[in-house]
Amino acid sequence: MRRHRPVRSTALVLGTALAALSAAVPPAGAQADGGRALPGVVPRAEAATLYDDEAGGNANADDPAIWRNDADPDRSLVVATAKEGGLRVYDLDAKVVQSIAAPPAPGPDDAPGRFNNVDLVHGVELPGGRADVAVVTDRGHDRLRVYRIDPGRRGGPLTEITDPAAPAVFSSGQEEINEQATAYGLATWTDPASGRAYALASRRSRTGIALLELVPTRAGTVTYRTVRTVELPAAFPLPNGTTWQPCGEPGELPQVEGMVVDPASGTLYAGQEDVGIWRIRADLSGKPKLLDKVREFGVPGTYDEETEECAPGADPGYGGKHLSADVEGLTLLTERTGDDGYLLASSQGDNTFALYDRELSDANEYEGGFRVSAASAAVDGSEECDGAAVLNAPLGRRYPRGLLVVQDGHDAPGDGDREATNFKFVDLGDVMDRIDD
Repeated sequence: MRRHRPVRSTALVLGTALAALSAAVPPAGAQADGGRALPGVVPRAEAATLYDDEAGGNANADDPAIWRNDADPDRSLVVATAKEGGLRVYDLDAKVVQSIAAPPAPGPDDAPGRFNNVDLVHGVELPGGRADVAVVTDRGHDRLRVYRIDPGRRGGPLTEITDPAAPAVFSSGQEEINEQATAYGLATWTDPASGRAYALASRRSRTGIALLELVPTRAGTVTYRTVRTVELPAAFPLPNGTTWQPCGEPGELPQVEGMVVDPASGTLYAGQEDVGIWRIRADLSGKPKLLDKVREFGVPGTYDEETEECAPGADPGYGGKHLSADVEGLTLLTERTGDDGYLLASSQGDNTFALYDRELSDANEYEGGFRVSAASAAVDGSEECDGAAVLNAPLGRRYPRGLLVVQDGHDAPGDGDREATNFKFVDLGDVMDRIDD
């Protein structure tokens, strides 16, 4: 995530100026290969603004997931994280149907709950029958939180069913949890061979990813156990014989946040924010492969403790062409027939979205991109996007060709100097029409 934390890379200083531009005006980096400006789409709706201050409940929009109501697609839902503000559940008009508070701090010197990323698991076998669940990373407590989805439930469709004894994901105790190198990014995966459901959680300020098996209990709750972990590189050899590590706050390593699993191939795609997009087997076996790099890859930087920013040095030209750090918001745009489709990534530094071929046989080739631009003076586009979710399935009369939901890290017009974020709802048909032009 670019906003709401100290600047960690050379890209962040450059991104600050870009973020000030209107989403309706393509920045210099928002160019496809050959110099053509990327096409733009506009939101059909936007959620109410969240404010990251005491008056706003420290709510900060981050990551969405789309749940389809197969019995009544018009009543499908969007489940989204709001960090210390907990969860928001929206209908397809982007109206709140349920708010769930994050858990309080366990002690006066401890961190409160902070919900970072969310994903869905379908058909979890519980004592009362199979159910769909939403899984959330609680960064404040270093836990996964699990919520059963029941659209007909009085009081709201989500009910927490996390086992009270569920362990910390990465930390050995509360003291380590308070250091906040905790569960951060999230993807879910159901192994078709075994039917077992898993969550993959990344670690804040570190390069690690953990594979966690979700384990239902006889009490109707869900816990989890760590199967294995993997560490992505923190430093990279360059063609000039030097070694590069992204500039950041002392003690921090280049973290992963955006992740998604392609169930057809069992492939995990992981966005290492200041580096690029990795792919690896979803069971975390095998060797990770870097399929694309951010433009800022290899750029040296010097961290300034007073400004908490990195001053970039000369660009040696080793970066990619399609992503400006941070790389965020990975989601899978599947075609309705076959295994075709796209891996979609938020290029946060230039307010664009990049599309890669889903097929491994095509080496995840870059296929183009787009912007989410302002629809009107009242409904702006998406800037500094942290999270995205897409569903290529009919969702009733509002979105018969599917839905794309993206976080807006700088909602406008906002309210003065208050930090304002929200989510934009985009007709997926509009996206497909533009990228197929």
